[in-house]
Amino acid sequence: MNAANAWRKSSYSTNDSNCVEVATSTAGTVGIRDTKDREGGHLAVPVSAWAAFLNSAARTS
Repeated sequence: MNAANAWRKSSYSTNDSNCVEVATSTAGTVGIRDTKDREGGHLAVPVSAWAAFLNSAARTS
């Protein structure tokens, strides 16, 4: 992910930084990183995989 990507975290996150941040790219991927270690790298997954994860999480909550 480059600087043009806007990293964001959930509105449900608390101020203690125990969350992940996500950013979308023009390459059709979603970047996922640890808020506590923003310089530690990120995981990039296809948008379809991220959508499937969110759909599954919504069904189990």
